[in-house]
Amino acid sequence: MEPWGVLGCAVAGALVLGPWLARTAARLTARDPRATATSGTTVLATALLAGGLAGAVLLGGLRPATIALAWAAGAAVVLALVDLAAHRLPDRVLAPALGVCGAALLADAAVEGAWPALARAVTAGAATLVVSGGVRLAAPPALGLGDVKLLGLLGLVLGWAGWGVLLAGLFLGLLTGALASVVLVATRRAGWRDTVPFGPPLLAGAVLALAIGGIPPG
Repeated sequence: MEPWGVLGCAVAGALVLGPWLARTAARLTARDPRATATSGTTVLATALLAGGLAGAVLLGGLRPATIALAWAAGAAVVLALVDLAAHRLPDRVLAPALGVCGAALLADAAVEGAWPALARAVTAGAATLVVSGGVRLAAPPALGLGDVKLLGLLGLVLGWAGWGVLLAGLFLGLLTGALASVVLVATRRAGWRDTVPFGPPLLAGAVLALAIGGIPPG
């Protein structure tokens, strides 16, 4: 599919799903099913989703793995909005994302024969989950439980693309988080002891790593 066609389809899909994702994020943030999203949040969610869907198709092409990337993109929008507003990464978003991404990658391996990539993805997801869980147990203030689960999800998706992509995503996520913390402290929007949402930097790092590393062929 031509890039302009991909962009057009992504924008069309985002215009339909973006407002729904924004409302979902608002309701999860407020823990109120009647909560509504602001117009600014709706525009932001729609724009982010359009970019995520376009990137998923351009990276994955017409294969089942693209479903994993597209679902992860939608989940990332909601998770980032909720974490920024409420410092939480809801299981109601993480659990389905993990299930759908895992199923899509399994289907991709069956259709495309990419079993080594699937094995790497599962290994990476499990290893990332175990390591981050260990950090959580050793130093609870360093990582929230939601961050640990998010890292497991990102390990699965980035591991599918390659070990280099996984390491790059984690490094860029940590770097983005550190830079964001410094900026917040420098602008006096946060103190050194304040809790800063870690989900958005991790997601930003994953997006950058996928954009640079792409998806393995086959």
